[in-house]
Amino acid sequence: MPPARRRLSGRLAPGDGPSAERRAKSWFSVRFVGEGGGRTVFTEVSGGDPGYDETAKMLAEAALCLALDTLPPTAGQVTTAVAMGDALTERLRAAGIGFRVAATR
Repeated sequence: MPPARRRLSGRLAPGDGPSAERRAKSWFSVRFVGEGGGRTVFTEVSGGDPGYDETAKMLAEAALCLALDTLPPTAGQVTTAVAMGDALTERLRAAGIGFRVAATR
């Protein structure tokens, strides 16, 4: 897509992103709500800098999970959770990303 490339190139040169010190102070916390079977579950996922550090961890661990782990049988187009399930969750926990069931009703 040359037109998009021309418009976006030069906006952020290599090395212009946040410093290591700023990334070390960054964090994220996301709350998910799941409903089904008459229950509601509130889950929190948290970690460090989402723009660089944690994204790299998530991509690397997902690739390792797909390549090395025994995964649930699936067919068709599925979500990450269905495709990799608990194997990915455990890898991400071991990499320092937090998963917590905050509440259930």
